[in-house]
Amino acid sequence: MHGKKLNLILDNMMNRLIFCFATLLAMSSGLAGAHPEEGGAEEKYAHVEKSLHSAAEQGDATAQNHLGEKFLHGDGAPQDSREAVKWFRLAAAQGNASAQYNLGLCYGNGQGVAQEDQEAVKWFRSAAEKGHARAQFLLGIAYANGQGASQSDEEAMKWFRMAAEQGDVIAQYNLAILYLEGKLVAQNYPEAAKWFQQAARQGHVQAQFNLGVSYGNGQGVARNDQEAAKWFLQAAEHGHARAQYYMGLGYAGGKGVVRDDREAVKWFRLAAKQGDAAAQESLGRMYDQGQGVAQDTVRALMWLDLAVANGRRNAQDDYDTVIRRVTAAQVAEAQRLSQECRKSHYSDCN
Repeated sequence: MHGKKLNLILDNMMNRLIFCFATLLAMSSGLAGAHPEEGGAEEKYAHVEKSLHSAAEQGDATAQNHLGEKFLHGDGAPQDSREAVKWFRLAAAQGNASAQYNLGLCYGNGQGVAQEDQEAVKWFRSAAEKGHARAQFLLGIAYANGQGASQSDEEAMKWFRMAAEQGDVIAQYNLAILYLEGKLVAQNYPEAAKWFQQAARQGHVQAQFNLGVSYGNGQGVARNDQEAAKWFLQAAEHGHARAQYYMGLGYAGGKGVVRDDREAVKWFRLAAKQGDAAAQESLGRMYDQGQGVAQDTVRALMWLDLAVANGRRNAQDDYDTVIRRVTAAQVAEAQRLSQECRKSHYSDCN
């Protein structure tokens, strides 16, 4: 596996994983690439807490890092990446791990300094060696991608594991994916399930869903439909469309939960209104058969039509079966409703 590039499955599937993901971490307010405000020192510090500024000026590394964060994010100070870097650098020179991490982010994102991968990795390493979990994770990505550091599967896994063992939820989730897919390390389903569970317990929604799949398939853990349903429910309640679909399947078939057609319809509908084609097909069937909802052929056709349009091939057979039993007027009404639903981005499908 040496020399291979790794595309870790991150929240937004970024291409340049290390530094695009760093942007998501550091610039949650959408300030990436913002220009520093003009103005003199007096104007810049007019709204900054006097006690914080004073402590930073006197060399307090924690205060310097905190002040840098305020300038970086425009939180309690005018947004000014260069000023942020100035304070991060002062704190980092004193060995402050958070400042070293932040300085690495700035170099990675090209904020307040020229973008430079190797310099970013240098500061991530300084923070990582002091136990900064997120810096450890990003250092692992640098090694995995050979970006700012020589590519090394072993080093990547070393830093991922260190971050995960400290409780970094993103590291835990991605470590699970690596074991699941056999990237950088030999495939190991029990290890994948272990790290999915760690991340799931911290509320990572995709990890909750994946853990449900692990229990449902008996992959890395003993098969347990009740445990699968438990984790699908947690992900579904956080809006995970596929987990909502699986909850619908569970209630429709009594798998891991007591059978309840009305609950099945509820979950199928929630997933269907997020564009899940399989859920749209299932909801169409429930309407056609009058299971958990009043029988309504027009609604059945509407949802089946949406499922077909969204690439659900199996739905075409269901659609063709239903259409033989209805009038041309009903078909036209179903198509009208389907178009309205699509135009509203599924907000007007009732």
